[in-house]
Amino acid sequence: MKELSLNILDIAKNSVKAEATCIEISIVEEQGIRTLTIRDDGCGMSPEFLAQVTDPFTTTRTTRPVGMGLPLLKLAAEQADGKLTITSRQGEGHGTTVQATFRIDHLDCVPVGDVAGTMVTLIQGSPNIDFEFLYRTDAGEKRLSTREMREVLGDVPLDTPEVLVWVSELLNEPFS
Repeated sequence: MKELSLNILDIAKNSVKAEATCIEISIVEEQGIRTLTIRDDGCGMSPEFLAQVTDPFTTTRTTRPVGMGLPLLKLAAEQADGKLTITSRQGEGHGTTVQATFRIDHLDCVPVGDVAGTMVTLIQGSPNIDFEFLYRTDAGEKRLSTREMREVLGDVPLDTPEVLVWVSELLNEPFS
């Protein structure tokens, strides 16, 4: 994948399939390192599956025998002198955390991409899931919480076009 926003979309959609009710997404850039973290409260992975999850021939898909999302994210991180770590737990305290680091000044560091479009797509496709989003750099930070949005909007569905336009505009604003 040519940008992190596509990795975010892929991993978050897997979190939705894992019946997550809350998905936290953060991109933090500090001291020359970009850290992408996606954490969910979904059903988690078995230790056996977790041990093989970055193998492209390990997938839960039934439509084809390969899953390229996590293997490509791992490759992108390693190519930019970073790494990928995945922790997951089934049962009590279940959920999965995917974290990738990248050296920002590395020639092979992939761009962040259209995170606003990714968040709009996630909210539109799964309006009942709580998404917590943070993007922090030296220039400032952007935050979005669908839980807080629901408190303010009341009965207005999050997948309403006007709400989605607002989300896009908010996340496309310059850092403050």
